[in-house]
Amino acid sequence: MDFEYDAVIFFAPDIVKFTERQKKDGADMKIVKVINNNVVSSMDNQQREIIVLGKGIGFRKSSGDEIQEERVEKIFQLSTAVNSQFERLVSEIPYEYIKYTDEIVKEAGKVLGSQLNRNIYITLTDHLHFAIERHRKNILFQNALLWEIKKFYSREFAVGQYAAAMIKEKEGIELSEDEAGFIAIHIVNAEMDAGGGMEQTANAPEMLQDMLNIVKYTFHIALDEESLSYERFVTHLKFFIQRAINHSYYPAEEHELYELYRRKCPKAYACAKKIRRYMEEKTETLVTDEEVMYLTVHISRVIDRNHEQ
Repeated sequence: MDFEYDAVIFFAPDIVKFTERQKKDGADMKIVKVINNNVVSSMDNQQREIIVLGKGIGFRKSSGDEIQEERVEKIFQLSTAVNSQFERLVSEIPYEYIKYTDEIVKEAGKVLGSQLNRNIYITLTDHLHFAIERHRKNILFQNALLWEIKKFYSREFAVGQYAAAMIKEKEGIELSEDEAGFIAIHIVNAEMDAGGGMEQTANAPEMLQDMLNIVKYTFHIALDEESLSYERFVTHLKFFIQRAINHSYYPAEEHELYELYRRKCPKAYACAKKIRRYMEEKTETLVTDEEVMYLTVHISRVIDRNHEQ
């Protein structure tokens, strides 16, 4: 099996399948190195290093000891590039923080109904540790994007609030709304699977607001933010930003349809071209005619519904 991600994570029942495959190939999991009481390294049946997590899995254990399967909670299969970095992370951060991240990811799955980039187990665990330590030292950061996050990523922000409430219950520390917003950005980042990382994703709320302003100023209207067409438009813009960050726009294939909407909706088309220019400047990626066509459709729809209201 070839792994394309920086971290592939096995959960139950995947862990059961993983260990069964090991046994089938005659390669029982043995400890290569004890990282701490709850984390050890081992080898898979292709002699690639894996990180195995479980409460007490490394307690009073040594290199060469067999790993107790019943204690295994997660298995991380890492690329060589991030292996030492992750080992250092799990060796320095309390095991409970990884479990906090697990709870947050589960909640995000319920709220968002979508898959998250599994690297969030690394990035969010590190962030939680940093946030809690900062709070204990009374070092507070202001989240300049909080308003945009609450407005445009309300479900992700709700997950951030859930995380803050859990930290208060578990650690007795009350994280601010700003911190809930920072956690939400991690969720957005994982949701978008952004290759550019946190810096580009953190700009997403600002980009979203800018594109909505282009529509408002072009048509000299205030959009009805309670309408279903507005919600659909915002959702479309979110994923438009995602594709821009990942440099994975729709391919230009529907030329006839593009020409149809260009003639049918000239004002919406002109507005979509403004958004195209804006996005190409922000992301240095060419926006295809296909993207402009879909933008034209959504802009036309949200403007028509707004006029009806």
